Amino acid sequence: DSHPWSNTWQLSCGALSKPTPASLQLVQWKEPKKSAAAFGMSMLVLVSVATLSVISVVSYLLLACLCVTITFRVYKSVIQAIQKSDEGHPFRSLLQRDISVSSESIRQLADQTLIHLNWFTCQGRRLLLVEDLVDSLKLAAVMWVMTYIGAVFNGVTILIIGKQPVCVCVCVCVCVCVQTQIDHQVALLRSKLEETVQK
Repeated sequence: DSHPWSNTWQLSCGALSKPTPASLQLVQWKEPKKSAAAFGMSMLVLVSVATLSVISVVSYLLLACLCVTITFRVYKSVIQAIQKSDEGHPFRSLLQRDISVSSESIRQLADQTLIHLNWFTCQGRRLLLVEDLVDSLKLAAVMWVMTYIGAVFNGVTILIIGKQPVCVCVCVCVCVCVQTQIDHQVALLRSKLEETVQK
């Protein structure tokens, strides 16, 4: 903590890690459909990268996206021709949306990246050149353990394994959302079983 970059690092991490409302809604499953879609897509990408090359995964994803958009465009064109409507391009609102990156956002990102890069450079020099023997020994121990982990898993596999607790959280969230319906069905089943036993 006495490192000259530590305060700046903590401030920048706090600024970067501050979640946006949209990301909070996804993580907290406020909208189950969007959260399930995001979770499913991320798992699909991770499993695909674990089994295929990155080039193949990107190509398949772009092909799937093009198949969906082209099919939808042709479908809407046919519907408009049959109904003789003049709705125009189905993706007009998305095409007209401004997605250009401002120079201010690039400047802020560059400043934050520079802060992190300087911090990592100073920490790497301090640890590799043994400014503090205990910290350098800790790094050596962690790297030695990582060699064994790397021999068994790759990074993508570790990410997939790390998502398993998320699956448990998803199941819990779904159970909480439909708890009343489950309780109602269980009560009906119990009453039917009691009637059957009494007969």
